[in-house]
Amino acid sequence: MSSEGALLLVLAGMVVVTYGIRLSFLVFGHSITFPRWLERALRYVPASVLTALVVPMAMAPHGAIDLSWQNAYLPGTVAAVAMALWTRQTLAAILCGFAVYGLWRWLVA
Repeated sequence: MSSEGALLLVLAGMVVVTYGIRLSFLVFGHSITFPRWLERALRYVPASVLTALVVPMAMAPHGAIDLSWQNAYLPGTVAAVAMALWTRQTLAAILCGFAVYGLWRWLVA
């Protein structure tokens, strides 16, 4: 099998697994119940995934750790976290982080 064929096979398998799981909740969603502890634990998944994506980029935007004042990602991330903790609003935190990042880039550049 060629590498393109293997890549397409892997991609098709990922599509089937991903959408198979999602569609199963549409088909069987009314009869599926989860334990309360699992429902509580699943509420933290988006925050932990977002943290795993954002923190490495904020601390090492060019592949190496950069904790200098010239790294505009750091104040943007800190401002977004502070806004999220203060308002509990995701959109406000995102907008605040972008605004601080943009302002920092404009001031430093």
